[in-house]
Amino acid sequence: MKKNNKKFETNAVRSGTERSQFGEHSEGLFLTSSFVFKNAQEAARRFSGDDPGYVYSRFTNPSVNMFEERLAALEGAEQCIATSSGMSAILATFMALCKPGDHVIVSKSIFGTSVQLFNNFLSKWGLDISFVNLSDLASWKNSIKKNTKLFFVETPSNPLTEIVDISKLAELAKFAKAKLIVDNCFCTPALQLPLKLGADIIIHSATKYLDGQGRCLGGAVLGKRNVMSEIFTFLRNTGVSLSPFNAWIFLKGLETLKIRMEQQSSNALALALYLEKNKNISKVYYPGLKSHSQYSIAKKQQSLGGAVLSFSLKGGKKEAWSLINKTRMLSITANLGDTKSTITHPATTTHSRLTQAERDESGISDSLIRIAVGLENVNDIITDLKL
Repeated sequence: MKKNNKKFETNAVRSGTERSQFGEHSEGLFLTSSFVFKNAQEAARRFSGDDPGYVYSRFTNPSVNMFEERLAALEGAEQCIATSSGMSAILATFMALCKPGDHVIVSKSIFGTSVQLFNNFLSKWGLDISFVNLSDLASWKNSIKKNTKLFFVETPSNPLTEIVDISKLAELAKFAKAKLIVDNCFCTPALQLPLKLGADIIIHSATKYLDGQGRCLGGAVLGKRNVMSEIFTFLRNTGVSLSPFNAWIFLKGLETLKIRMEQQSSNALALALYLEKNKNISKVYYPGLKSHSQYSIAKKQQSLGGAVLSFSLKGGKKEAWSLINKTRMLSITANLGDTKSTITHPATTTHSRLTQAERDESGISDSLIRIAVGLENVNDIITDLKL
């Protein structure tokens, strides 16, 4: 990636734009499976990689490339590889960078489906996996082996918004001669820049805030070009590719990313402060609250608290379901990152495929409710909760 001195807001609407011969102002949507060559010689150069032009949309497409270039500019990465979903981004990263017998250290506080990927598939393939407490650096250090290849974290985590000091964990990864992977889905580059804090690789579910309106599935992996080349090879040969249409949607989402994240974070903080004072709630989990156990770390590495919060209702599943069912405006769905606020019961949705022991270990109780705060007026959100 060329040196880029433009500010975030400018990159969000300008970076990566590639105009066709028609000179369109808005980015073009290239719905084509393949590309035509001028002659056999050009075709051979394209397939060998000597000519950087487009070949086949499984691994080269102008709309996808524009999204990759723009997101790389926002994260400060040398290269971005776009994938079909956030889960395929994780899969591509670990399959490309690891081999059977390698060891990886993974935070216990990750998305339920990610736990399933590690336990049911990557472990069966031969990956040695150690799960540790996200914020406990001693646990990370004590889990290091001679063959440790990667560290993987979500920070803030889903759904308890736990935080790890990225800079300190990055130092530990370098000590282990391992690469640190940070899932930056909750914050996005609008609020947090893990590469600047020492991380080696960033993973996104573009489905969430990068889109911002709950429209399309997609993922992304970002980092240095030499590392991304291995992930690109995996994508080219397996087809975990982002569709051009979804890439075009994400391009439009990036244009308003900072504006949305700032307003949704403001709404989330106001809601968290209200919930913290409510007598029916035993605990609120939100990095922007001074009561959050990693508040000082969050203040250091995030510009704002983000738009996701969770809280434990006094009672259990019956009381949690009752509160959720009484809402009329909030969308009862497990997705997040939308302009519309969503509410879900993690124990029976996003983390339902974990065993009870795994949920207990991760702090996912039956009384826990997660809200991804949208752009509605925060007073209307509060009123809808009927607490």
